[in-house]
Amino acid sequence: MTVALIKTPEDAPDDTQDAPATEASGTRPERRRARYRRIAKAALDDERVRTTGRIAVRHASYIAGGTKVIGRRVWDSRSSARYERMIRAAEAAGLLEEVKEWETRAQAYRAARHRRRLDMLQLMIQAPKAIAFATTGAAGLLLMVGILLAWGSGDIADVLTPIETVIDLVQLLAFLGGVIWDPFLFAAPWICLAAVWAVGQHQHTAPQWALPASARTFGDAITPSIVVVAFRDLGISPLRKAIDGMGDIGAAMLSPIKIAGCGVEVDVTLPTGVSTEEIQNRRRKLAENLNRHEHEVFITIPPAPRTVRLWIADSGALDEPIGASPLMLDEHAEADYYTGSAPWGQNLRGDAVGVSVFQRHILLTGLSNQGKTAALRALALWLALDTTVDFYIADLKGVGDWRGFLGLAQVLIQGPTDEHVALATDMVEWGVEEMQRRIALLEESGATDGVTREMARTDPRFRPIVLIVDEAQVAYGCGAKSPDGRPYGGSKATSRYFQAVKKIHDQGRAVNVTIWEGTQDPTDENLPKRSREGNHIRGSLVLGTESQAKMALGEAPVDAGAAPHKLRRDIDRGMLVVTGGVKMEPGQVSVTVRTHFISGEDAIALTDRAKARREAVATVHKLEVARPVDHLSDLVTAVRGEKRVRTTEVIHRLKALDHGVYEHWNGGNLKALLAEYGEETGTIDGYPVVKLESIERAIEQRAKEFAEAQ
Repeated sequence: MTVALIKTPEDAPDDTQDAPATEASGTRPERRRARYRRIAKAALDDERVRTTGRIAVRHASYIAGGTKVIGRRVWDSRSSARYERMIRAAEAAGLLEEVKEWETRAQAYRAARHRRRLDMLQLMIQAPKAIAFATTGAAGLLLMVGILLAWGSGDIADVLTPIETVIDLVQLLAFLGGVIWDPFLFAAPWICLAAVWAVGQHQHTAPQWALPASARTFGDAITPSIVVVAFRDLGISPLRKAIDGMGDIGAAMLSPIKIAGCGVEVDVTLPTGVSTEEIQNRRRKLAENLNRHEHEVFITIPPAPRTVRLWIADSGALDEPIGASPLMLDEHAEADYYTGSAPWGQNLRGDAVGVSVFQRHILLTGLSNQGKTAALRALALWLALDTTVDFYIADLKGVGDWRGFLGLAQVLIQGPTDEHVALATDMVEWGVEEMQRRIALLEESGATDGVTREMARTDPRFRPIVLIVDEAQVAYGCGAKSPDGRPYGGSKATSRYFQAVKKIHDQGRAVNVTIWEGTQDPTDENLPKRSREGNHIRGSLVLGTESQAKMALGEAPVDAGAAPHKLRRDIDRGMLVVTGGVKMEPGQVSVTVRTHFISGEDAIALTDRAKARREAVATVHKLEVARPVDHLSDLVTAVRGEKRVRTTEVIHRLKALDHGVYEHWNGGNLKALLAEYGEETGTIDGYPVVKLESIERAIEQRAKEFAEAQ
């Protein structure tokens, strides 16, 4: 078997040498192609060659692109092509009024052009006569001047002097023209070439990879063409057809691109047949078309119809920290519950976001360990600097996040057990009692403007009270029951915690009693609808699903573009989507806030500063609350699970349960209580009895009536 040995270029003396064997000679073209490939690869790997190639392509593209631009401008100036393009674009976008306007302009242009052409034809007819008259007139004028010169000088030859002067001038101009003409003909192509090159350079008509680094637009810069192409390639057929129909004026669907914080903002008017929902559902693809990650593009719905508003972050800008809280930078910072706003963070534009908590109930939700407690605590730390505000705090996580409020809050409950839920429930129910007491006091005072700022600062009976329950899902989900048989948690009419929160939501703000809740993973089970919708400020950190986002913020904000479920877990920690309480643009329903992070150590420093401004507070860990009276629940306790019990025995047991309440009760009271819910007391062997099933049906009827009332 014959083996062909292929030598390296260094070993081979010459490609033209005779092959040692037939097989070897057959591989000579392959060796030559391989050698050319190596040379080409080495050239392409050389940065000098690539730079030279980019320069050549760039300047050639400037010339070609500039020629195209100038040609289009000339054609547009001499024809109605511009109007035709605008009409097609308006038709594609469904803007019928603009179609009519451009048709009117096109008609006016054609009429004016027709008049110019008629004037030109008329000029061609009149030109010979005009030239003859002009020549005769000029000759006569020169002759008259010559006669005057001859009369003055006495020399008859001066009659022709003006005509000879004009002839000499024409000869001089002809000579100068002959001298300049040849150089001009030589330079004219180069002047034209320089002109089209300058236009091409200004318009960046070269490919992106061939442009200088400072002029390249891919990667970071957002231009109208990039936005239009990004929308065209979303995969929405009517949108693509409309943009293709617009041709080179697709940017007509865009508002001016404005710098907004660490990004840019632009409104996009969609063609007919394309809904804003379709754009929202393709957020990831739109972001990728714009050379961005999904979290760097936010889509909202402004008031204008068929319009979406894009905020596009600079690449990587949202991963940069926003700096320390102003509370840590200003040792003399103050707070005012009535007129101030808490420095919470920055919006996507980079503007400071302040939150007014005046008489506002607050709900913050989000997944675990995403900064919910820190965001809620930041508001409380600012408000603590107002010495007229009292805090009642239940931390149902119990890991020390609120420990700094010991000695500052009137009540501080810390722990996740059923016992701690019971204490938190007592605290919220105390808030209900305080609210009702204040309503009665306000009625007695005859005040017509509610609790004013002056009243809150001078009358301790109307000091602002803020009840804070962190990890409120523990309370809503608690299955334990109080001694009267009612559950602490749940969303039914018998739930003590839920009912207390609902009552404060209904009337508390009018008398400066508000409640703030922080909760995880909002669902109907651990955050009842009636409770979450009673809040004035609703904010959400990272959530898992869109349905959870709607529970946290409401359906309208999510439908308008609020998307806490699009935030990145762990990466976007501390970023909130907020509705209410913050300044918004007209028509805006939510704001995305990057909150300042205040560590536990810094929180201690701030609470120490607040304590130094206040009188000492003896924080307690529970409130003594009068037992709420529920007659039906007491009846259940009194019958002790028996199917029927004599009325006299039930009265005896009720008095033993609470003598102060049932001291004067008799069978008539029991009969009236059951009759209120459509039930009756029975008799056995002539003795009046109370049936357990009647009590249970009465409780069910009460719950049904309550649910219908909601």
